[in-house]
Amino acid sequence: MDAMTNPRADRVKDVAKLAGRPSRTKRRQFLVEGPQAVREALQAHRDCLNAGGEPIVDEVYASRECLDRYPELAELLAGSAAQPGGSGKLRIASELVLAAMADTVNPQGVIAVCRFIDVPLAEVVAAKPRLIAMLCRVQDPGNAGTALRAADAAGADAVILSASSVDVYNPKTVRSTVGSLFHLPVVLGVEPAEAAQAFRKAGVGILAADGYGALNLDQLQDESAARSFDQETPEAAYPLEAPTLWLFGNEAQGLSTQELELADHRVAVPVYGAAESLNLGTAATVCLYASARAQRRS
Repeated sequence: MDAMTNPRADRVKDVAKLAGRPSRTKRRQFLVEGPQAVREALQAHRDCLNAGGEPIVDEVYASRECLDRYPELAELLAGSAAQPGGSGKLRIASELVLAAMADTVNPQGVIAVCRFIDVPLAEVVAAKPRLIAMLCRVQDPGNAGTALRAADAAGADAVILSASSVDVYNPKTVRSTVGSLFHLPVVLGVEPAEAAQAFRKAGVGILAADGYGALNLDQLQDESAARSFDQETPEAAYPLEAPTLWLFGNEAQGLSTQELELADHRVAVPVYGAAESLNLGTAATVCLYASARAQRRS
């Protein structure tokens, strides 16, 4: 296979345009950079095809050195290409070409062009999820990606981003998820009120992460642990092991008054040191793991 060596070629420029939101939205494609993220994309691509779904990866551009270092990438591509509608075409490219395509200075030798993978809210609700994270007006790509990765690690069933949140297909957001974007359903462009109404009808409780909340996360965890060991405890303000939608707010402003009013309870993560507060990614991790542990224990 001849390598692509001209960084000014039309194909190269066409791929590079996906770093911008207008091109992503029009073509419903986005960039994935780096061996780890591309590997996760290809595995999701393979699993989707095996389940009779649509392909996820349209094209992969990689240097020979990268394929030598990560042979599993070529193996995943070969397996997917053998299936009907497999897509996932591989093109060898020079480092200069990859640098011209990528959003980063160093794309680590491989770039994939993937199709949008977000799903409708109704699909998530119908699956009867037990743990969901909703990001309300989150603006920073790195924060959104970190929260999504935390949700994945905690075993959450879905992540929802409000219409006013950052684009999850922004290359910086995609990179910060480190492949977790391909591990769980993501819903985009839903207003918090719509999500709250849909999940409440499905029997899901709603908690708002709020530094000034009346409930303390430690208290909820202690009560949940006591119930699991059949200890006599007062009736809990909220059973942490119940199906739960967590609301997380804007990095600087937190949740708005209207968003806080959607929740059954406002829950504060206790801060024992001198720090004024926790950042979004850390708060999301602590809250989601608290629910996940309670649910698994129950």
